[in-house]
Amino acid sequence: MLKGIANAFRVPELRKKLIITIAILVLYRFGAYLPVPGAPFQDMLTAYQSGLSSSGAMAVLNLFSGGALSRMSVFSLGIMPYITAQIILQMMQAVIPSLGELAKEGEVGQRKITQYTRYLTIALALLNAIGYLFLFKSYGVSFTDMGIPEALENTIVVFCMLIGAIIIMWLGEVITQRGVGNGMSLIIFANIMAGLPSALISSVTTSGNVLLTAITLIVIIAIVPLIVFVERGQRRIPVQYAKRVVGRKMMGGQSTYLPIKVNTAGVVPIIFASAILYFPAQIAVFFPNVGWVNACANALSSGWINWVLSVVLIVVFAYFYTSMVFNPEETADQLRKQGGFIPGVRPGSATAAYIKSAIDHITLPGALFMAVLAVVPTIIFWFTGDQLIQAFGGTSVLIMVGVAMDTLSSIESQLKMHNYEGFFK
Repeated sequence: MLKGIANAFRVPELRKKLIITIAILVLYRFGAYLPVPGAPFQDMLTAYQSGLSSSGAMAVLNLFSGGALSRMSVFSLGIMPYITAQIILQMMQAVIPSLGELAKEGEVGQRKITQYTRYLTIALALLNAIGYLFLFKSYGVSFTDMGIPEALENTIVVFCMLIGAIIIMWLGEVITQRGVGNGMSLIIFANIMAGLPSALISSVTTSGNVLLTAITLIVIIAIVPLIVFVERGQRRIPVQYAKRVVGRKMMGGQSTYLPIKVNTAGVVPIIFASAILYFPAQIAVFFPNVGWVNACANALSSGWINWVLSVVLIVVFAYFYTSMVFNPEETADQLRKQGGFIPGVRPGSATAAYIKSAIDHITLPGALFMAVLAVVPTIIFWFTGDQLIQAFGGTSVLIMVGVAMDTLSSIESQLKMHNYEGFFK
């Protein structure tokens, strides 16, 4: 591992990407501590933070914002508006034919979809910023008098949070384009990791049981190898290439395999499921004094309804996202054009059906594994109230391990291009 990191900094191009990625994440964490204009001082802020932590839905939103929401930061909206916009656009591709065709147009089509995602992100961020202003007011927060009308003060606060969301979107895209790995995933990773120290302190001080905290840490560390094992697990479908004459040479005849990952969708289903389940909580901030709205938001954010829906949504999104990134018809057509075939299966539609069946069978256990690992710690937190379990439950660990593995794989692929040894053997 250390040798791989050292090799990464020996390659000038990769070193530049790593420095850009690290610098942007540091800049993002600085923004998470930068308060909006007129933010209250510590006494009023402490009362607001204690009220925020008592709400399950708001506590999770605060976790995904890296604590920015509890500090009334310009980055309070976090990455959720962009993720929600991505979910809406991806689901609309399956419903609206023109969007679906646009997604198949290659780089030009993806550029247009990315632009639509940006516009939708700005609209959602504006709504969320207004909602968070209602949330601040519902906890009795009053902004420092800036000598201007209250309406203008509120407008400035909303505008600053909106600009913060746009900056986060831009930072994530810069990492994706010029850095290493997926920018949005790395920002979520940084947000979760930022909550580790406070979660450890809260776990010890709240429960008063150091042994429980130690056991929780040991269990979290122990399941990491299991997650890595499942993430790297794959089914290999044997492929045989027919011999053919090209000029004066005999080509083909070799055997290979078609790899299908157990968890093709990665951490995307968990992120999407979390975004949908906590979206009602973002809506509820518009109605802080309406009991049934907040009750519905809390029911979807915690409790048995949340557990059941989490399992269902993770499985659904696992199949949905896998179908988007792995097309059996295209794979079968490419095999046929290259003279390849699966032994015992006719080329064409029969091969596509065989690949689709294999994908369907292998996606289910991977999706159920993610769902169980995401839900079980939530159930344990429901009964124990340990903040460490809430902050670093199955969902957080899955996201962190998945993002770390994707980033390391991206670095390794670039290392091997320059004939350096990577991280994985």
